Amino acid sequence: MKVKLPSTYEEWKDCIEIQCQIPLTFAFAQERLQVYEDVENEERMRFIRLYGESHLNNIITWFKQACL
Repeated sequence: MKVKLPSTYEEWKDCIEIQCQIPLTFAFAQERLQVYEDVENEERMRFIRLYGESHLNNIITWFKQACL
């Protein structure tokens, strides 16, 4: 089964807050950015293997946008 990845900030935000019911707080966004920006982090490497580097870059951008 192929999952449609979000392609916009709004789709991603809906996925996080509505579908997954995770509050998109500043602290949560900062915590995820620490993981996804650490090139040696195993979780980051696993994310790239599963979803690709392009999607990782989107996620990083969207977490930064959520911090504004």
